[in-house]
Amino acid sequence: MSSIGQSVEKAFTIMTSTKKVVDLQQDIQNPQAGQSRLTTDHGVKVADTDNWLKIIGSESKKNGPSLLEDQIGREKIHRFDHERIPERVVHARGTGAHGYFTVTSDHASKYTFAPVLTDSSRTTPVFVRFSTVQGSRGSADTVRDVRGFAVKFYTEEGNWDIVGNDIPVFFIQDAIKFPDFVHAVKPEPHNDVPQGQSAHNNFWDFVGLQPESAHMVMWVMSDRGVPRSYRMMQGFGVNTFTLLDAEGRRHFVKFHFIPELGVHSLLWDEALKINGQDPDFHRKDLSEAIESGAYPKWKLAIQAIPEDQEHEFEFDILDATKVWPQESVPLEEIGELVLNRVVDEFFPETEQVAFCTSHVVPGIGFSDDPLLQGRNFSYFDTQISRLGVNWEELPINRPVCPVLNHNRDGKSRHRIVKSEVNYWPNRKDIGRPVPEKEGGYVEYAEVVQGIKQRARGPKFQEHFEHAQLFYNSLSAYEKAHLVSAIGFELSHCEDPVVYKSYIDVLNNIDFDLAKAVAVKVNGEVPTKPGRVNKGKKSKGLSQLDYLPKEPTIVSRRIAILISDGFNAVEMQAVRAALTSAKAVCYLIGPRRNYIRPMAGQDFGPGVFADHHFDSQRSTLFDAVYIPSGKEHVKTLAKNGRVVHWVREAFGHCKAIAAIGEGVDFLRDDVRLPGIDLFAPSPDQDSDEVVTSYGVVTTGKYSISSAARDVLNIAPDMRGFASNFAFQISQHRCYERELDGLTEQVAF
Repeated sequence: MSSIGQSVEKAFTIMTSTKKVVDLQQDIQNPQAGQSRLTTDHGVKVADTDNWLKIIGSESKKNGPSLLEDQIGREKIHRFDHERIPERVVHARGTGAHGYFTVTSDHASKYTFAPVLTDSSRTTPVFVRFSTVQGSRGSADTVRDVRGFAVKFYTEEGNWDIVGNDIPVFFIQDAIKFPDFVHAVKPEPHNDVPQGQSAHNNFWDFVGLQPESAHMVMWVMSDRGVPRSYRMMQGFGVNTFTLLDAEGRRHFVKFHFIPELGVHSLLWDEALKINGQDPDFHRKDLSEAIESGAYPKWKLAIQAIPEDQEHEFEFDILDATKVWPQESVPLEEIGELVLNRVVDEFFPETEQVAFCTSHVVPGIGFSDDPLLQGRNFSYFDTQISRLGVNWEELPINRPVCPVLNHNRDGKSRHRIVKSEVNYWPNRKDIGRPVPEKEGGYVEYAEVVQGIKQRARGPKFQEHFEHAQLFYNSLSAYEKAHLVSAIGFELSHCEDPVVYKSYIDVLNNIDFDLAKAVAVKVNGEVPTKPGRVNKGKKSKGLSQLDYLPKEPTIVSRRIAILISDGFNAVEMQAVRAALTSAKAVCYLIGPRRNYIRPMAGQDFGPGVFADHHFDSQRSTLFDAVYIPSGKEHVKTLAKNGRVVHWVREAFGHCKAIAAIGEGVDFLRDDVRLPGIDLFAPSPDQDSDEVVTSYGVVTTGKYSISSAARDVLNIAPDMRGFASNFAFQISQHRCYERELDGLTEQVAF
């Protein structure tokens, strides 16, 4: 690496450094090009790594037998043979990043003395792992599934883990049902299919017979099941935890992470296609954003209920299949989570990181949530199975605070303790327990009285009120997507008992929902509701409740379609405007090479295209822009792939923009239905902007147009780039769907 490169890397390390990043440096190798030499694991320099030691005929020069004595060859092969460790039973497919957490308000100090939530002078290192649930490590990113959202806080008091999801509820109330649920959602045992999806008999059989799952099914079948990005989804602690203040008062608490960019999703057709076109889409998206400086950010908010108000709700607040309505328990923002550093090596960090719901710090505790109680056992147990008993000594898992105890030995022990004693009490007073007033963790003194039995409380018996609440709170397009999703899933169930019986569950949620799905899947159309839908709604359940306070196009991927003869001056002006707002623009052309601009524009050999039309699809971008240029547009019009590109973007409700002859391409070749476009006239050079259903068009975009078009991402702006940016910031124009325009286009 050059001295300049080393300086840049050092500067980046300092800029993104936390105590945990510094801690990891002792285990990081940084080989330098041309300066590193190959050795065995025991440090001997290797002269030849391409040929196994063997007998070569002294006269014939023919290969003879390979020799078992070749330690170098045997080491290389046996290390390769043992590279894999057991993958996670669930959440096997994932990715992760480093970052930090800071306290931004004093709201939490009303409920807890935990410094990680109350001390605004601290910067707490974090590692976050995002994941899918059902699929294996080799499955795709954009399947319909729950997403894991696990956060490890490396606090000065020890590690604290929030092992959450992107959905605030779960399929089951009691942890004893977890093996049944996982067995049901995983590939079926007789043929090991399907991979990475729940569209099969066993899952829908289970949830149809386990009505407590109804609420969670609504969430997963909604747009929440196919997020646009890990950076654009919420995180939830799911379970009910507790906070303890300095006076010993206890509050029940729920944790929420709210993304700065808003909560956005893919369309189902889009998600299906990305699964094949780029199965690592979400992984790449996260690293691309961090490496470009568009650091993902979330607000950490809490809901808190005083202990003496536990039983004042119609539902049990310890039931993980229920939400706490924000009207009754408001959100209070307390801090900010930022991810600003990708991992250096995937396996030692992302694959070996391990989380436990039982990892809490003083001031934070557990409730009697029966799902949490089981998770506290299960997560600790599964890490031992996967990583060994000393898993907490692995670099990514070890705390940044001092660790000292009398635990010893076990497979893969790393820590060396220089001491004559390994027990307590001992004559040297080593490893003394820490009193509460000095920071020792002490459990809350809870009074418990009852009868030991296998049962659930009476409020745990109601399963449909919150499923109704969620469904009622969705917008029109979100409801339409949910109906389509359930219809898709049940249509993949071959057993009529399965897909017909689930209509009964839906009829207990909403009569019209049940009828719509029944028609799609050949179920029995109900004639009356299973229960009355009371029409209750709640804030914070629809994704529309989380639009950014200020419209933004940060990190949005914009495809610019070009061919020889395009207007490069115009393109450069539009691209500059969009990138000034931190959007990421890609030039897509007939070849990945230089593309020649229109006559009279001097760009040397041309403008280099990032990709060619066949190597990328519209599904991988948030918006499409077609510049002007007669020759360029003629080429685009003759290419069916390009025409499909734009039609597909339209069908997926994405923002589309065109200028001059690019508008003619939309009108004459793409033929978008129901869209008002800039109309040609004797004054073809007009820079009047027409916006219709997220499609932005104009006659020209000159230097003077660009000068007047100071980028302002807001509705009803006059400038072309500003209008286009605003449409992108809205994520999608779902009115196209609701008004029936997308169904008129083949994509």
